[in-house]
Amino acid sequence: MSLDDDIRVVLGIDFGTTYSGFAYSNKANPEITTNETWVDLIGQYKVNTALQYDHSFTKVEAWGYQALAKKPSRRQSAASNDSKPIELFKLHLGDIPDSEKPLLQGLDYKKAITDYLREIAKDTIQIRWPNINFMNNVRIVLTVPAEFTEKAKGIMRECAFKADLINTLQSVHLQFTTEPEAAALYCMKVLGEYFLNSVGTSFLICDCGGGTVDLTTRKILIGNNLSEVTERTGDFCGGTYVDQEFVKYLRRKVGSTAVDLLKEKHYGQYQYMIQQFCKYVKMPFTGNKSNFRSIEFDLGENCPVIKQYVQGRERSFLEEEEWILELDFEIVQSMFDPVIGKIIRLIRNQLNSGGNCPAMFLVGGFSESKYLQSRVKEEFESRVGIIAVPRQPITAIVRGAVEYGLKIDTIKTRVLKYTYGVRVCREWALGDPSERKVKDRIYKFSEMAKRGTRVDVDQGFSKSLVPVYENQTSMEIKTYVTREYSATYCDEPGMHLLGTLKIDLPDPHLGFNRKVMYTLTFGGMEISVIAKNTTNGNIYNTTFTLDLD
Repeated sequence: MSLDDDIRVVLGIDFGTTYSGFAYSNKANPEITTNETWVDLIGQYKVNTALQYDHSFTKVEAWGYQALAKKPSRRQSAASNDSKPIELFKLHLGDIPDSEKPLLQGLDYKKAITDYLREIAKDTIQIRWPNINFMNNVRIVLTVPAEFTEKAKGIMRECAFKADLINTLQSVHLQFTTEPEAAALYCMKVLGEYFLNSVGTSFLICDCGGGTVDLTTRKILIGNNLSEVTERTGDFCGGTYVDQEFVKYLRRKVGSTAVDLLKEKHYGQYQYMIQQFCKYVKMPFTGNKSNFRSIEFDLGENCPVIKQYVQGRERSFLEEEEWILELDFEIVQSMFDPVIGKIIRLIRNQLNSGGNCPAMFLVGGFSESKYLQSRVKEEFESRVGIIAVPRQPITAIVRGAVEYGLKIDTIKTRVLKYTYGVRVCREWALGDPSERKVKDRIYKFSEMAKRGTRVDVDQGFSKSLVPVYENQTSMEIKTYVTREYSATYCDEPGMHLLGTLKIDLPDPHLGFNRKVMYTLTFGGMEISVIAKNTTNGNIYNTTFTLDLD
């Protein structure tokens, strides 16, 4: 029986740093529908990635739009505190410094991810298909940033299981695709509008989300399939980092203490003010100075409670200005430029790696910024013939995720982002560091697949292993990954344990003549391993029991 035989619905979930959304399609009638109906919010393709808990953090009292911004009341006093929501918890999965990860009031980020996925399923997804078995008849495709590690994907799978999206931890009904890969599938349909849908055409996808910006370069193969031309790249420089630049400016104007107290005691008003900044300042900004008119940002209107926290020189100045911040062209531009500068560097590096690329598509919520669009076109229009933003770019990822789920074999090749290998025990030799000896031996890294290698989906890489000692009755195979192109030892900087597979080794009388064929297979977005004892034919396999803590 094919794995597709019992699938009736394909569901794509774009779990984002600041906003999330989902789309779905019935396999019998594969028209894709993007959800626009949320609790207390209609007509929006995405909802805030935020949770509001009770005081003990055991019950979710609100999620999405309800959990975040609160329109201010002029009668609200500094003594009345807002309960602070949990947000930005996806950043805990990223390979960023701990100092840049948000504090979650003591809550485990895995619980937040689990609870958020459960709310999506409970309040918006499962009610749409009451007559089917959700866990058995629905294929779920979760999107992840290009920079996510295998460990991060393992954590997402664990959270999806605990959120009751799947009935077993290793369920094949949950699949992953990267955000730029999903966007590429969406943009394939747009290529025809520019007469670029012929076999061999390459195109770059720049997915500009709220937290991350991810890039991939793809090539069209025969049968409308896709291959990956270069490594997926990305960084934390999405649209919310412009918001952070606004907060930095606000600190200079009202004082850091005032901002800290506002966030601590009236987080709803703090978020409402940022949303007003996005609505009236960030998104309308085009970067065209001749058409720009200075913006009067009224603190008294957008965040009246902040007046109670501003002291000293800042208070005297703002009272004189009637609590209005005048945002001129240079001020607003300075909030964008550090962020857009990072995006341009990412695009430049991707183009330098991918060769000729006649088309580039900007997708994701931040791609709707006219200033970002103009800066990218100004920088790259001499190298890339077509730089475009497809219709409804904010839905590109989630709709592409459904496309992937409907036809998983569309993606034919990927480029490895890491070098993979296993730990082997070799005889210590002159030149090996003495502190790494294990009795008369030393652990070394034995490469199986090198970073930058283009691999077919479900392509395997094998290595023959033998016991270290003649009388061994079991073998522990440890698989490691590194971003480096080569390595010698398993404890080098940047080396990480991907997973461990333990197998039995009977027949110790055969000594070293007991070969084990160990294979890494790069399927979809997850890696499976298989070990076959060639002496007795026993087979062991897993998708890695990752060290998730």
